[in-house]
Amino acid sequence: MDVEEYVRRRLRDGVPDALIKQSLSAHVIAIKQADPGYASAFAGAVIEEVRNTQHLQGDFFTFEPAGVNMGEFGVGSRGKGDFFAHRQIARIIGKTSASVGVDEMDDAGAVCADGKYIICTVDGMHSRLSDYPFLAGFHVTRATLRDVYVMGARPVMLFSDIHVADDGDVAKIFDYTAGITAVGEIMNVPLVTGSTLRIGGDMVLGSRMTGGVGAVGVAQHLTARKAMRPGDALLMTEGAGGGTIATAAIYSGYPDVVRRTINLQFLVACEALMKSEVFSQIHTMTDVTNGGLRGDAFEMAETAQCRIVIDEKATRHLVEPHVYQMLEDLRIDYLGVSIDALLVVAPPDSAAEVCRVVESAGVVMREIGSVEKGAPESVLCIDGKERDFSPRFRESAYTPVKKVVDTRVGDFEEMKKKVLQASEAALQKKHRVLSHLRRMMKNEAG
Repeated sequence: MDVEEYVRRRLRDGVPDALIKQSLSAHVIAIKQADPGYASAFAGAVIEEVRNTQHLQGDFFTFEPAGVNMGEFGVGSRGKGDFFAHRQIARIIGKTSASVGVDEMDDAGAVCADGKYIICTVDGMHSRLSDYPFLAGFHVTRATLRDVYVMGARPVMLFSDIHVADDGDVAKIFDYTAGITAVGEIMNVPLVTGSTLRIGGDMVLGSRMTGGVGAVGVAQHLTARKAMRPGDALLMTEGAGGGTIATAAIYSGYPDVVRRTINLQFLVACEALMKSEVFSQIHTMTDVTNGGLRGDAFEMAETAQCRIVIDEKATRHLVEPHVYQMLEDLRIDYLGVSIDALLVVAPPDSAAEVCRVVESAGVVMREIGSVEKGAPESVLCIDGKERDFSPRFRESAYTPVKKVVDTRVGDFEEMKKKVLQASEAALQKKHRVLSHLRRMMKNEAG
C-alpha cells in the first residue's frame, strides 16, 4: 500500500485531514502491528508531507499526465500497448552513437570500443515471484544472460538491484542473491555490484519485493535483429519457460512444473554455438519471451523490415511436454506466452549445422519458419493456410488474476493518442532542460 498515494487521493477528494489520519492509522496498525500512538504520528507526518507538495509547479515537479494507466494500456504485459510504449521510450532517447540502440527494439544494446562490441542489458524480475525470492533471482539472471548471449556476446559480469518494501523480511535479499549467483557461478559470470533499497522508503506498507539484474558482455560478431535477411531460416530450441511459466504453475496449482523451468539449456546452447565455426554465419538470435513467439516475431519483422512465416506444427513440439500440458489444461495460448526458447535466424545452408551444434550440447532444435521479402509482418501457417500472427493487446493471460484483468480492454486507438501526447510532452521537456544546461555551460565557460 502506497500511503502517499492514499493521502493524495483523499485530499483530492476533499476528505478532512482528521478522517484521513484516522483511516491511515488503522491501515498502519493492521499491517505493521504498530501501537496506536506511532500509527497516528506516522499518519499525521504523511499528511503534512503531502500537503507541502500540493502546490509545486514547473518542469521539475510536474509532468503531463496521459490519462491512461499502466495496467490499462498493458505496459509490461508484452502486447500491443507495451510495444507501443517502448517505441515512445526509444523516441525520447533518440538516435545515439550506439551500434545497436533502443530504437531497434533488440534484446540488448551495443556500443563499439577498441574494436569490440560492449553489450549491456537489464531485466526486471517477475513481479509475481515476490514471495519466492530464489526463483525470482534465478530466472531474472538467466533472462539477462540470455539477452547478452543472443547479441553474440559472452557475458563478463552481472549487476543487481533489489527493492523490498518496508515490512518485507530482510532474508528476501539474501535468497534473491542466492538465486542470482546460482546461475552466475555455473556460467562463470561474477556478480560484481548492485543496489539494495526499500520500495518507496517509508511510504509503502507491505512486504512486496521487486528488482532487476543486468549483465555486460563483449562481442566481435553481433547477431542483432536488423541482420535478418529474406531467405533465412528460423530455428528454435525446446523451451520450458522461466519466470512467467513458474508464475503460471505456482498460481494455478501446478507446483511440480516449476522444477522444469530450473535449467540452463538456453545458455549452454549459446555457448556451444559461439565456440563453433557456424556461429559466424548466424545473422540473428533472440529469446522467445516478449509476449511469446507472437510478440517476438512481430518485433523482429518490424526491426528487419521483412516478412516472417512460422509453421505452427513445428513450434508445438518445442514446448517442454509438462509445460505444454499445463498450458493446454489452463487454456493458455503457448504462442503468446514466454517459453524462453532460443530463436536463431541463419542462411538455409547453415541451418542443419546450427541444429547439429545445438543438439550436441543436449538441446533439441528444429526449423520452424522462414524470412521472406515483403511488408513487415508475421504470419502463422496452420495446415498450409496463413493466418495473422500479430501480438494481442496483452500476452496470454497465464494466471487466474490475469484472466480477469484481460476482460478489461479499452479503446486502444484512443489510448494510443493520449500516450503519444504524453511522450511528446516529455520529449519537449527534455529539450527545454537540455537548452537550459547548454546555456549554463556556455556561460560558465565564457
